[in-house]
Parts: sequence; C-alpha cells; structure tokens
Amino acid sequence: MWKYYNPVRVLAGAGVVRQVSEYIPEGLILLLTTGGFSRRGVTAQIVSDLGADRVMVCDGVGPNPELDELEKLTKTLREKKVSAIVALGGGSVLDTAKVLSLVLADQDAVSLANIFRKGEKHHWTDRLPLVAVPTTAGTGAEVTPFATIWDSITRKKYSLSSELVTPQFVLLDPELTVTLPHRETLFSGLDAFAHALESLWNINRNPISTSYSLHALRMANEALPIVLREPHSVKMRAKMQQSSLLAGFAISQTRTSIAHSISYPLTVHFDMPHGLACGVSLSSILAKLKDGGWSIQKEYSQLLDHTEQVITSYPLLEMAKEYCSWTDIEPLIDEMYDPARADTFIGNVSSESICSIIKQSFAD
Repeated sequence: MWKYYNPVRVLAGAGVVRQVSEYIPEGLILLLTTGGFSRRGVTAQIVSDLGADRVMVCDGVGPNPELDELEKLTKTLREKKVSAIVALGGGSVLDTAKVLSLVLADQDAVSLANIFRKGEKHHWTDRLPLVAVPTTAGTGAEVTPFATIWDSITRKKYSLSSELVTPQFVLLDPELTVTLPHRETLFSGLDAFAHALESLWNINRNPISTSYSLHALRMANEALPIVLREPHSVKMRAKMQQSSLLAGFAISQTRTSIAHSISYPLTVHFDMPHGLACGVSLSSILAKLKDGGWSIQKEYSQLLDHTEQVITSYPLLEMAKEYCSWTDIEPLIDEMYDPARADTFIGNVSSESICSIIKQSFAD
C-alpha cells in the first residue's frame, strides 16, 4: 500500500513574481526576506506590487532559523495581526515563514521552546496563507510539510511537521536565482541531489516519489554543471529550480535519509552549510549501494553513475575541511545516527556504518 498527497499550487516562469498579488488575501502582509534582496531592489518591487500601505517587511532573516530568534519574532508579530505571509528567499527564509504561518495563527500563543525543548504536545489547527518564492534551487522547502528549526543552546535540530506547514502557493521565478553566488549555487544543488537520492534509496518510496526523484536527478545532472559555468543562464536556472521542486515533492512523501542524518551535527557544531554537509557523504553512500548490491543501484545504475560523476567533479572534501576535520567529527559519530532519518535507508544503518561512510568521505 502507498499514498500520495501534496496540496501546493505552483506557478513557474521568468517574471512570475510580479503576479504575487493575485495569491494574497486582504489584510496586512508580512514580507519575509533577506537584506540582499532589499539592497538589490527586489523587496521594493514586491512591496509596490502588493501595495505599500499593507506590507510589513522583515528582511533580517539569517541562515538556519534559531529557536530563540523565532520566539522573539513571534512575540513581536503577534500584535501586528498579520493576515498572510510572502517568503522571498532560500530555505532559511522559507522555513521561518512556515513556522510563523502556524504560530501566528495559533490561538493558544504556544511557545516553540516548550514544544521542542520540553517536549510539550501541541496540535496545530490553523495557519496563515503563505506564498513561497524560493530564490535558491535545492531545499525544496516550498513544497514540503515540514520546517527545520535549529537550537544552538541545546545543539539540536528540530523539525516542525504538519500538513498545514506546506505553503499554499509557490512562485518559481528563475530570474531571482541568477545572482546566487557560485558556492551557494553549488551547495543548493547538492541539497537537491541529496533529496532526490535519499527519496530514491528510501524504504518509504512509492511510484510517484520515485518518478519525481529520477526526473530531478536527470535535470540536475544536466543543469548544475552548466549553471556553475554560466550563472546567468535563465534556462538552466529554471531547470535547477524544477529539479529542486521535484526532489522536494519526493521527500514530502518519503522524508530524507542517511545523508541528512549525517549532516545535522556538521551544521550544528561547525556551521557547515547544509547543502555541503549533505553532499560531502553522497559519493560514499553511492559506493555503499554498489558494494551492498541493492536492487536500487542495479535498476538505475547508469543514472546513479552519472550523478556520482557530477557530484565528485567538485572539491567537496576540500570545502568541508574548511569547517572541520575527521578528528573533529569522530566524537560526534553517535549524533550522526538519527533513527528518524537514517532508518529510512534501504540498507541496515548503525553508528558503525555511519562512521565508515563519514570516514571514507573525509579520507584524503
């Protein structure tokens, strides 16, 4: 038995961000973004399209939304009576918006700290309308029913999961991604690869998620190398956005797996960018698939070999070692085994097998 559900509506094409007002109800709009888009004038254009008298801009969203910062932002915004949210940015902006869409609509004024640090149970019953405008191509957060929250106090990563977390509308405008720097483009692309691969080698995969994963890999295999050489190629930027979207649709059904399990301590302890933290182990896991002789490798061997060639063509180890070394990582191996993620892998996973994978990933 398998099932499929994803409620998001997608509009894709160059310039579609100018249609954002068509998807927003009456009332005060919260525009969440980063300072970069404000400096480049994108924020001002969207404010103009929405109507300046009803938009409140918050352009201070940083990488990896922090639990305490989300609490502070929630308290500030509760008094504003926000009616809808537009999220313009990468995964961190989208995750922040997804969290706020729930907590600002919640009548109980629930504390995120109590939910995640103290383990209090809470049932989400409502949300604010949310339009996601992704400006990177990798996270897939625009179509997933979960949001990542980071906690530097406890050095943990939490996941807010609910069907209500999924944005109602997504505007994929490739023109918004052409200014993304080389490294951020690469790291975002690695995240898309990780999502597609982890959904494919996942015990929860189904015919629809598998179709999404395979098509996402084919598109990323072609588009990422070109985008990194020709960053202003709107056509290839669009293809990477679509690859990310499809991979996001895939993990919305299966969740992520072993590479994400490995990645979280690398980000929490060493501030390694999420895409790099996921990508650095992918080639080692692909090798493990070959050694294990699993059917998934045999069935899609040509595609997976091509994907491995693309991934290994970039100096991921050298980049990862800018943040930490094997000596730094070794004491954290047990933390890298997160059963909620690692146990979705089609093979047996343990701290020992993760140690083997990460050691191989960081071998000179």
